[in-house]
Amino acid sequence: MKSLLALCLSLPLVADTLIRVEKSDEAMGSTFSVVVYGHDRGELEAAAAAALDEAQRLDRLLSNYDTHSEWSRMNREAIVGPVKISSELFHLLSQCLEYSRQSEGAFDITVGPLMRVWGFYRGEGQLARGQDVANALRRVGYLYLRLDAAAQTVRFDRPGMELDPGGIGKGYAVDRMVDVLRRKGVSIALVSAGGSSIYALGAPPEEPQGWRMTIRDPRNPHLSAAEVFLKDASLSTSGVTEKFFRAGQRKYSHLMDPRTGYPAKGASSVSVIAPQTIDGEAWTKPYFINGRAWTAAHKQKEFRVFFCDDRSGPSCGWVP
Repeated sequence: MKSLLALCLSLPLVADTLIRVEKSDEAMGSTFSVVVYGHDRGELEAAAAAALDEAQRLDRLLSNYDTHSEWSRMNREAIVGPVKISSELFHLLSQCLEYSRQSEGAFDITVGPLMRVWGFYRGEGQLARGQDVANALRRVGYLYLRLDAAAQTVRFDRPGMELDPGGIGKGYAVDRMVDVLRRKGVSIALVSAGGSSIYALGAPPEEPQGWRMTIRDPRNPHLSAAEVFLKDASLSTSGVTEKFFRAGQRKYSHLMDPRTGYPAKGASSVSVIAPQTIDGEAWTKPYFINGRAWTAAHKQKEFRVFFCDDRSGPSCGWVP
């Protein structure tokens, strides 16, 4: 009788024991990782693999390095005339235009020519000449990007325009990967793209508050500037430590102000907690470029923003 009682008491514990599966792969120039919890290892393995396959699919769609991608074809042909694009890409570009309007042009998907002249296309950056910046600026501007919803086409109004997916690609991919996991029945997962675009689905078994995330101190990445718990939310971070170069006494970041043509300065890093990863990733750029005061006046109500200044040494804190 005692042994039967012991067996019965142990059954719920066995049933509630969750299996952890972790997988990673390279895409979009970053390491994408997936952590999932559930009861069936085979199903978890398949779900994680499917999520990473989605990252690869989007890399093939959005790459501006792969000449065969739809994004590259659009960049080549939209200068000549209207180009028919997939509904997925059309919707993504429509979102980007909305980010540009709301951010007063601080986010701009047409920033490609500036990324090239500053050496951030396939490189770590280089000091640009003033005349080269001026020439590139004539080919930048979201107002010159024309979308026709009825025909589902895109065209460029300025010769030499080039769209750069770097400001939204990873965030969009993370959201789509989370959708894949949900369709596979996964309710607890963490999806990360390079550690800078993260979505937490549910909460891990050992931490009911959510997934514990560390926002690194931009002065020393080994130190923590803040810790948060994520549950059914995303965390995106942009900062000068991601990609930069030094010239003289100054550090030049890849975070470009598309209105001036020069790398933004005054901030060190910006982290955004948002319901969707693409929104968080996109908005880190305008917040970084426009500064703490603008961010406080314009941030979305559902966002939490952690801002690190870089004027007299980084001063970090949550934006009210």
